[in-house]
Amino acid sequence: MTPILLKSGARRFVTTLALSVTLASSLTACFPVIVGGAVVGSLVATDRRTSGTQLDDEGIELRAASRIRENLGDRVHVNVNSYNRRVLLTGEVHSAQDLQLVEQVVSRVESVQSVVNELAVLGHTTLTQRTSDTLVTGKVKAGLVDAKDLFANAFKVITERGTTYLMGRVTQREADRATEVARSTGGVQKVVRVFEIISEDELRNLLPQPAPNESKKSL
Repeated sequence: MTPILLKSGARRFVTTLALSVTLASSLTACFPVIVGGAVVGSLVATDRRTSGTQLDDEGIELRAASRIRENLGDRVHVNVNSYNRRVLLTGEVHSAQDLQLVEQVVSRVESVQSVVNELAVLGHTTLTQRTSDTLVTGKVKAGLVDAKDLFANAFKVITERGTTYLMGRVTQREADRATEVARSTGGVQKVVRVFEIISEDELRNLLPQPAPNESKKSL
């Protein structure tokens, strides 16, 4: 396989992500239900969701994961990601009944507006596969960072068994461009878009406005 060369910033991102994977992998043996990644530092200020919605999404992920464990134990491997109160379920379950039960449990969690169920009736993926998926996610995120015409923090990226899912509140142009970036990333077998499409006018209203120039004082 041809090595993929990343810019220094992207390399640091992937290295940090790989360290996070090592820690996460040690935890998944005990907790097979996984919640989405936390928002980092100053990115909170530029998130296209309101602060209240961000808190709702974090709460949805935690409550959904807890209730899945309560109802199905460790017989399922489910990733729960919420963006703007829309929940994406990925992972593996052992039966069609479990697949439906997980969706029902999550749909009853407070503040959930809709559920996109991408669970598969399969055996659990191996640690090697999960690590590979997480590294692919890191490479896609790095590609979004390197794309000068995109706001990387506007996207949430999840990879499961080689399929990369893209979430976020984005314009059609951004959706198409991010899909192009993901599809050209090594290790991505398929891209599934779980976007909320907004207009260019809505995007302009969401972006931070430049501070007005200070008026010159009269002499």
